[in-house]
Amino acid sequence: MDLKFIIATFLASAIAYSVSLLLGTLGELLTERAGHLNLGVEGMMLMGGSCGYVTAVRTQNLGLTLLAAVLGAGVGALMYAILTVTLRANQNVSGLALTTFGAGLANTLGSTAANTNTPANITAYFTYHPFELKNVTNPFLSFINTAFLSHDIFIYASLLLAVILTVFLFRTKEGLALRMVGENPAAADASGLMVTRIKYMYIVLGGMLCGLAGLYIPLVLQRTWHADITAGKGWIVVALVIFVRWHPIKAIGGAFIFGALSIIGLSIQQFPQLSSMIFFNQYIMVMYPYILTVIVLVITYARKKAWRGPSAIGNSYFREER
Repeated sequence: MDLKFIIATFLASAIAYSVSLLLGTLGELLTERAGHLNLGVEGMMLMGGSCGYVTAVRTQNLGLTLLAAVLGAGVGALMYAILTVTLRANQNVSGLALTTFGAGLANTLGSTAANTNTPANITAYFTYHPFELKNVTNPFLSFINTAFLSHDIFIYASLLLAVILTVFLFRTKEGLALRMVGENPAAADASGLMVTRIKYMYIVLGGMLCGLAGLYIPLVLQRTWHADITAGKGWIVVALVIFVRWHPIKAIGGAFIFGALSIIGLSIQQFPQLSSMIFFNQYIMVMYPYILTVIVLVITYARKKAWRGPSAIGNSYFREER
């Protein structure tokens, strides 16, 4: 088999598998920029995925499917916001509780759509590749076409969203307000910003993006539902936010790296001489994203001068304590 074709196919698959990580990272990034560490990403991804997929099977309507996904995860994020913003509960415990609750709810709801496939009319939306070149004969253009241009609109929209969020965070007054709340909510409050409203807004919006991240897995990648379908991707997202230094553009590269590590075990099977080696065993390589997650966390917190994110993360804000 042509090596160029193998590499191009691998890059295309890595990009597709990185979309859920990218959207989840962007969602958690917004939440942490607001000063809250939400460890419930896995639960919100499962809630969004199950609500969206069941809606797709029942209605065969893409608009309602997307709406169900963002609302399902958004409700979970709203619950987290009520606990941590209004009731000032511990953020870590609240996030873990959300993951447990979300997983249980999602697996129960998703079981009603077990042994089904994504409806054909919805699949058609994702098999349409707007930038794909037709009848390409040039080897270089063929490589570019296969690796980077043969993707659905959802993938390109996710990349565009990362660019938009970068501009929003660092070039707008609203983005400055969000960053200020995450760094020093008391100072933001004193300057006239509605701290509680900002926290609620971006926690819920971040949860909605996690819902879309979870939806892409059963709806497009696997085209069916099974229990715990996210397989720990929510925990990778939490580490990815640290890995990309809370920056949306960097999230594109970070998500691609982890997406590539997630599928490299399958790709390496095309080279029997490598797959026989212990480090290239597909079962060993499944652990690579999680090993890299641990390495990222160790390096980040071992460096004394490394920026560890918005200063207010993990701390509940009570206006009367200013």
